[in-house]
Amino acid sequence: MRFFFLLLLFFTGISLFAQQVTDSLLKEILKENNNSVFQQVVNDPQTYRLQVIYTEINRDKHNKPILKNYYFNYDPDLYFNPASTVKLPLALLSLEKLNRMHINGVNKYTPMQFDSSYEKQVRLYRDSTSQNQLPSIAQFIRKAFLISDNDAYNRMYQFVGQQEINRNLHSKGYKNLRITRQFMGFTPEQNRRTNPIRFIKEDGSLIYQQPAAFNADSFNFPAPIKIGKAHYNRNDSLVNEPIDFTGANYLSLKDLQQLLQSVMFPNSVPRIQRFQFTKDDYLFLYRYLSQFPSETNYPKYDTAKYYNSYVKFFFRNSTHQLPAGIRVFNKVGWSYGFLTDVSYVADFKNNVEFMLTATVYVNSDGILNDDKYDYDSIGYPFLYQLGQTIYNYELQRGRLYKPNLSEFKIQYEQRNANDKRPVIMEADN
Repeated sequence: MRFFFLLLLFFTGISLFAQQVTDSLLKEILKENNNSVFQQVVNDPQTYRLQVIYTEINRDKHNKPILKNYYFNYDPDLYFNPASTVKLPLALLSLEKLNRMHINGVNKYTPMQFDSSYEKQVRLYRDSTSQNQLPSIAQFIRKAFLISDNDAYNRMYQFVGQQEINRNLHSKGYKNLRITRQFMGFTPEQNRRTNPIRFIKEDGSLIYQQPAAFNADSFNFPAPIKIGKAHYNRNDSLVNEPIDFTGANYLSLKDLQQLLQSVMFPNSVPRIQRFQFTKDDYLFLYRYLSQFPSETNYPKYDTAKYYNSYVKFFFRNSTHQLPAGIRVFNKVGWSYGFLTDVSYVADFKNNVEFMLTATVYVNSDGILNDDKYDYDSIGYPFLYQLGQTIYNYELQRGRLYKPNLSEFKIQYEQRNANDKRPVIMEADN
């Protein structure tokens, strides 16, 4: 009988060893916030599929950072839809691929053009948001980080290719993830194929041509992932069944946290987990992980809609501004009722720093794709309260050595007041 039970677990993909992890310190910290919405979610983590990782950062006398994670309801097998957080690893992989190519004249600023070689692939020759009107990896990363632009993600996916995306991340030790989809409504077969790409000079002459790619690797989907009680399909018809995420993008919260940590504190993770970046790459990432849309000329976003805390969920409130002296280096995602944020927070005024990573599911009617999620009433307020809870704890937490955060002080851009170009009011994100 026991053998049959173990065999059943094997074939259904159920893990005997999966368990939720909660540390007493973080649990006690979360108890300190009496906000009703906050406690509603914290006291019912299963309904809200809540997971939190708080990373405490201490410095030694040489300013070397020592990081320690504390978990609340963390479970690598508890699925959340990563949504736009997958843009973070795609940006990192894109920069690393450019460095590994070793092609003279090809870097993150080099113009590139996308052709098509398979059904539903979309060409791209111009980019009206960039200063030279041409696409580039640098511009895709700016758009992906500043407001979480979807086409920017698709283009980086096409540049790196589905096979290299997954092989590279797995080889670095990020095992609890798979990236299978562009944000284009493609079939699995269409997602396996990526566009031919040309790197060009600004006069249009060819530097390098990357051929179309096909991923022949198979994916391992160990267990069905179905969420909700009903969903609307692509024809806007209600289907009274859960939505199937089995073949969708997947990323554990710990791997997401480690990806950002590998960028902000590369020496704190094993060498295998790091990316091959130049010094300029790190500076570029730090700038656009933390820069505000209101400071950016290209793209020139409408700051009434894309305000400073638009993609800073742990500091997103009615003022739309972050407190003076604080910068958040982060990536967020929102889709299907899931809200996720992975952040490194630096308070230059009070010499405080920490990492915070969290995901929450807010969909009280249980119907997906109906655009009726509880983002405004529960999701955003909860994540703001979570961010303030940890921030306030950090403000009063004792430290043996105050951190020197000068490496993260960035010379940000300034919006040109004399620029009369119309602002970008709508973007697919």
